[in-house]
Amino acid sequence: MSAALPPAAAGGFWRRRVLGLLLAQLRQGTSADQIALTLALGGMLSIFPILGATTLLCGAVALWLRLNQPVMQLVNWLCAPLQLALLIPFYRAGEALGAPHLALSIPQLMQRFGAGPLKFLADFAAIALGGIGVWCLAAPLAGGLLYLALRAPLRLLALRTRRAQAAT
Repeated sequence: MSAALPPAAAGGFWRRRVLGLLLAQLRQGTSADQIALTLALGGMLSIFPILGATTLLCGAVALWLRLNQPVMQLVNWLCAPLQLALLIPFYRAGEALGAPHLALSIPQLMQRFGAGPLKFLADFAAIALGGIGVWCLAAPLAGGLLYLALRAPLRLLALRTRRAQAAT
């Protein structure tokens, strides 16, 4: 069946878009540790609890640390569903840091907004700051663990890539 597929489609999304990008970076001389750092920071930044901010965050950090932008943005894009899944848990956990409790149902949000847009924005900003506070506490640990988990497999992939290049 794969013979009927075009060569680009035969490998599947993960092989073409993710593994292919990582292999290309390794072939161009990017170290496995630098790719692991890019993936870990991208994963950590991509769950920032403010929608729309992650692209700018990932871009700024990649530029500042001279990391690979395409890899960073790919991780950001792949982790978007995780960001959405973690928004409310971050906001609710932020209540433990002093953020006010605000019902997050659409009808109640619309009612609060209609009653006073500035008060609504102030309340939602406080909830968002609580979520950011929780992210600031959790993200460094998660990013560090992700970096350590990715470093060994990427080093192995780099070794296999170097051996394959040497054999050709």
